[in-house]
Order: sequence, then structure tokens, then C-alpha cells
Amino acid sequence: MARVKKGCEIWAIGGGKGGTGKSFVTGNIGTYLASRGKRVILIDADIGGANLHTILGVSRPRTSLTDFFERKASLADLIVCCDSSNMGLVTGDLHSIDSGNIRYTQKLRLFRQIRTLETDYILIDLGSGSHANTVDAFLLADKMIIVLVPEITAIENMYHFMKNVLFKKLKISLGSRGFKEFLQDTWRNRTTYGIKNIKELIDYLRKHSTEVREVLDRELSGFRIYLIMNQIRHTSEISIGFSVRSVCMKYFGFKTHYVGYIEYEDLVWRCVNEQRPYLQSYPSSRCAKEIGRIAENLVEGRQIKMTYS
Repeated sequence: MARVKKGCEIWAIGGGKGGTGKSFVTGNIGTYLASRGKRVILIDADIGGANLHTILGVSRPRTSLTDFFERKASLADLIVCCDSSNMGLVTGDLHSIDSGNIRYTQKLRLFRQIRTLETDYILIDLGSGSHANTVDAFLLADKMIIVLVPEITAIENMYHFMKNVLFKKLKISLGSRGFKEFLQDTWRNRTTYGIKNIKELIDYLRKHSTEVREVLDRELSGFRIYLIMNQIRHTSEISIGFSVRSVCMKYFGFKTHYVGYIEYEDLVWRCVNEQRPYLQSYPSSRCAKEIGRIAENLVEGRQIKMTYS
């Protein structure tokens, strides 16, 4: 979808698995940006499981995406104020609709209105899983961010999620030029062609014709993921982010920026249970500083470097 205006960046925070702390990361990065004078709008797109308002210490708003989908309210009219004057929230608490029932036209209307919001940053907190609507919202973003915890199930779900994201990107890019059936047929018969992963699929597609190669080169040249490791309990777990970065390049062929990690802290869950915003409650804590570094790295497009002992 073409960008409606310049000057606003959309960040989508996903990962596939629930329980990785996506809402905590989204809310606190948004709080950090707002504290630096940036205008921020948070959108809780975890339909059916919205809890971003709890992370922010905000009472459950009376309006939500239910009003957008069922009553055709304007997205801008659903923004509620947070403690910071620079930050607003659209909650995703839906009472009579789930993500699978959102029609294509409703989704396009939502994406169009997200693009027209007047702000500096829009942060979209996505739900778990690899549903088509979740994948589409992830691809809408200028920066696609993955929150991962050092658990094998989270890593496996992340790879599954990214495979779906990248394949959908290929379908959109090649489908617009009439190569959708060619893509799907190639993937369906990948064993026959000796294709083992998405990167090998892309390499095979590039050999088909100059036009296909040019489309792929253009559409994938800027495709990258920004990775955040959460709930780090031991320094050895920090290196998992670098391993994931290498695997993404090897098996998917896209660049991954490892922008930082957040160590486990009991105070985080105490704040969540007490519905107090963590960054405002403990602005000088270790985790608060780590969140600030991550936010700055995302803004500047930087990543952390591997250190050797």
C-alpha cells in the first residue's frame, strides 16, 4: 500500500508466540519515545486478548476497535490519552468479533486510516500466531520488530511466523506482476526442484526471468527484521540473538538487526499486576536503560555488536 504521508514511522511488534512480552516492549518503547518529545500512537491489535492498556496503567477504555469494525467509527476518534500528553492508545478489545471474521475491506479501511494518523510514531502490538491479518499488519510497518524469549518453542514459532511473512511478501510482490501461480506452483513442488527453504526458493525464482529477478531485487532489497531478546536471565542467552540473526540470513536470505535485549526483572511483573507503567515507576532501573537503548537503536537503525570474552 502506498504511503499516504511522510514523517510518520509505523513499527509493528510481533513474533508468533504468545507470552514473549510484546505488549510490555511495545508500551515501554512508546513511553520512552513520548518522554523524548515524540508524538506516539499505540494500537493494540491483539484482537481478543488486548492488554496493552494494563501495561500502560490505563483503565480499560470504553472505545475500542470494536467500534471501528462494527460501528464504522473513525480510528482517530478511538484514541484515548495516556499519562503522557504525547501518547495515545487505541485498544483492540473486541466483544463480538475475532480476527478471523474481519473482512478484507475492513482490513484495508483500517490500514488506510492508520496511514493517515497525525503523529511521529505508530506502534502496533500484534497478537500471537500467523493469521493472515496478523501477517498483513506486520508487513504494513516501516520497521518490523520481533520480540523473542530464549525458549525453543518461541524460536520455532518465530521461524514459522517469519516464513509466513516472507512468503506473503513474495505473493504480493510477484502477484502484482502476474507470477502468483508460478510462485505457488514452485513452492508446492519444491521437493522436485530441490528447494529446502525460502532462501533457496527465492534463488530459484530469480533464475526464471529478468523480470522476476528485478521484482525480487527491488522488493526484497530493503526487507529486514529488527530483533529484541526479552527476559534474559543469563548473559549466555544474549548470544541467541546473534544466532537467530545468522539463521535468518542463511535460511530466509534477509537481514536481521539485533537491536538489543532486556534482562529479566521481578519488578516488571509486579508493575504489570499492579497496573503501573514500568518505565515511569522505575526510570533509572537496569531494564529501563535497556529499553531506552533499544528505542534509540530502532530510531537510528543501529544494532548491537557481538563482544568476545
